[in-house]
Amino acid sequence: MTSSARPTVLFVCVHNAGRSQMAAGFLQSLAGDRIDVLSAGSQPADQINQVAVDAMAEVGIDIAANEPKILTTESVQASDVVITMGCGDECPYFPGKRYEDWKLDDPAGQGIEAVRPIRDEIRGRIEALIASLDV
Repeated sequence: MTSSARPTVLFVCVHNAGRSQMAAGFLQSLAGDRIDVLSAGSQPADQINQVAVDAMAEVGIDIAANEPKILTTESVQASDVVITMGCGDECPYFPGKRYEDWKLDDPAGQGIEAVRPIRDEIRGRIEALIASLDV
Protein backbone atom coordinates (compact mmCIF):
# COMPACT_ATOMS: atom_id res chain seq x y z
CA MET A 1 0.00 0.00 0.00
CA THR A 2 1.48 3.32 -1.00
CA SER A 3 0.85 6.53 0.86
CA SER A 4 -1.09 8.00 -2.08
CA ALA A 5 -3.33 4.99 -2.64
CA ARG A 6 -6.42 4.25 -0.60
CA PRO A 7 -6.21 0.97 1.27
CA THR A 8 -8.69 -1.76 0.37
CA VAL A 9 -10.27 -3.84 3.12
CA LEU A 10 -12.06 -7.14 2.42
CA PHE A 11 -14.48 -8.62 4.98
CA VAL A 12 -15.14 -12.34 4.63
CA CYS A 13 -17.62 -14.60 6.39
CA VAL A 14 -19.27 -17.81 5.25
CA HIS A 15 -22.59 -16.45 3.99
CA ASN A 16 -21.70 -12.74 3.48
CA ALA A 17 -25.12 -12.02 4.95
CA GLY A 18 -24.52 -10.69 8.46
CA ARG A 19 -21.18 -9.93 10.10
CA SER A 20 -19.23 -9.05 6.96
CA GLN A 21 -22.08 -6.89 5.67
CA MET A 22 -22.36 -5.01 8.96
CA ALA A 23 -18.59 -4.49 9.04
CA ALA A 24 -18.56 -3.22 5.45
CA GLY A 25 -21.45 -0.88 6.23
CA PHE A 26 -19.67 0.58 9.25
CA LEU A 27 -16.38 1.01 7.40
CA GLN A 28 -18.04 2.75 4.46
CA SER A 29 -19.98 5.00 6.82
CA LEU A 30 -17.10 5.88 9.16
CA ALA A 31 -14.22 6.09 6.66
CA GLY A 32 -16.06 7.53 3.67
CA ASP A 33 -13.89 7.55 0.57
CA ARG A 34 -10.61 7.14 2.50
CA ILE A 35 -10.84 3.33 2.33
CA ASP A 36 -12.16 1.00 -0.38
CA VAL A 37 -14.46 -1.65 1.08
CA LEU A 38 -15.22 -5.15 -0.19
CA SER A 39 -17.14 -8.02 1.37
CA ALA A 40 -17.65 -11.61 0.27
CA GLY A 41 -18.54 -15.08 1.46
CA SER A 42 -17.15 -18.55 0.89
CA GLN A 43 -20.74 -19.85 0.56
CA PRO A 44 -22.88 -16.73 -0.03
CA ALA A 45 -26.51 -16.74 1.08
CA ASP A 46 -29.38 -15.77 -1.20
CA GLN A 47 -29.94 -12.52 0.67
CA ILE A 48 -28.70 -10.41 3.55
CA ASN A 49 -29.87 -11.29 7.07
CA GLN A 50 -32.88 -9.03 7.70
CA VAL A 51 -32.07 -8.74 11.40
CA ALA A 52 -28.59 -7.44 10.48
CA VAL A 53 -30.26 -4.91 8.15
CA ASP A 54 -32.60 -3.84 10.98
CA ALA A 55 -29.76 -3.59 13.52
CA MET A 56 -27.73 -1.38 11.19
CA ALA A 57 -30.78 0.79 10.42
CA GLU A 58 -31.05 1.48 14.15
CA VAL A 59 -27.67 3.26 13.96
CA GLY A 60 -28.48 5.05 10.70
CA ILE A 61 -26.66 2.78 8.24
CA ASP A 62 -28.63 1.30 5.34
CA ILE A 63 -27.29 -2.03 4.07
CA ALA A 64 -30.66 -3.26 2.74
CA ALA A 65 -29.63 -3.02 -0.92
CA ASN A 66 -26.40 -5.01 -0.45
CA GLU A 67 -26.21 -8.52 -1.88
CA PRO A 68 -24.06 -11.45 -0.76
CA LYS A 69 -21.10 -12.03 -3.09
CA ILE A 70 -18.84 -15.02 -3.69
CA LEU A 71 -15.29 -14.83 -2.40
CA THR A 72 -12.79 -14.75 -5.27
CA THR A 73 -9.04 -15.01 -5.36
CA GLU A 74 -9.03 -11.68 -7.22
CA SER A 75 -10.82 -9.87 -4.38
CA VAL A 76 -8.22 -11.15 -1.90
CA GLN A 77 -5.37 -10.14 -4.21
CA ALA A 78 -6.86 -6.64 -4.61
CA SER A 79 -7.05 -6.11 -0.83
CA ASP A 80 -4.50 -4.71 1.58
CA VAL A 81 -6.32 -6.04 4.65
CA VAL A 82 -8.39 -9.25 4.75
CA ILE A 83 -10.63 -9.69 7.78
CA THR A 84 -12.19 -13.10 8.22
CA MET A 85 -15.14 -13.85 10.46
CA GLY A 86 -15.52 -17.56 10.80
CA CYS A 87 -14.62 -18.70 7.29
CA GLY A 88 -11.52 -20.54 8.52
CA ASP A 89 -9.26 -22.07 5.91
CA GLU A 90 -11.55 -21.29 2.97
CA CYS A 91 -10.00 -17.85 2.51
CA PRO A 92 -7.02 -17.81 0.10
CA TYR A 93 -3.75 -16.68 1.69
CA PHE A 94 -1.26 -14.40 -0.03
CA PRO A 95 2.03 -13.46 1.64
CA GLY A 96 2.45 -9.77 2.39
CA LYS A 97 -1.21 -9.10 3.07
CA ARG A 98 -2.51 -8.16 6.49
CA TYR A 99 -4.93 -10.79 7.81
CA GLU A 100 -7.09 -10.57 10.90
CA ASP A 101 -9.57 -13.15 12.15
CA TRP A 102 -12.36 -11.55 14.15
CA LYS A 103 -14.07 -13.99 16.50
CA LEU A 104 -17.69 -12.82 16.45
CA ASP A 105 -20.95 -14.59 17.16
CA ASP A 106 -22.93 -15.41 14.02
CA PRO A 107 -26.14 -13.35 13.83
CA ALA A 108 -27.85 -16.00 11.65
CA GLY A 109 -31.09 -17.12 13.25
CA GLN A 110 -30.74 -14.61 16.11
CA GLY A 111 -33.22 -11.96 17.15
CA ILE A 112 -32.45 -8.24 17.26
CA GLU A 113 -31.58 -8.38 20.99
CA ALA A 114 -28.77 -10.85 20.23
CA VAL A 115 -27.57 -9.03 17.10
CA ARG A 116 -27.18 -5.57 18.69
CA PRO A 117 -24.13 -6.56 20.80
CA ILE A 118 -22.52 -8.17 17.71
CA ARG A 119 -23.17 -4.96 15.75
CA ASP A 120 -21.70 -2.84 18.53
CA GLU A 121 -18.58 -5.01 18.81
CA ILE A 122 -18.08 -4.77 15.05
CA ARG A 123 -18.31 -0.96 15.25
CA GLY A 124 -15.58 -0.86 17.90
CA ARG A 125 -13.33 -3.09 15.81
CA ILE A 126 -13.95 -0.93 12.74
CA GLU A 127 -12.99 2.22 14.65
CA ALA A 128 -9.74 0.54 15.75
CA LEU A 129 -9.11 -0.68 12.18
CA ILE A 130 -9.50 2.83 10.77
CA ALA A 131 -7.08 4.18 13.38
CA SER A 132 -4.54 1.44 12.54
CA LEU A 133 -4.71 2.28 8.82
CA ASP A 134 -3.83 5.91 9.55
CA VAL A 135 -6.08 7.34 6.83
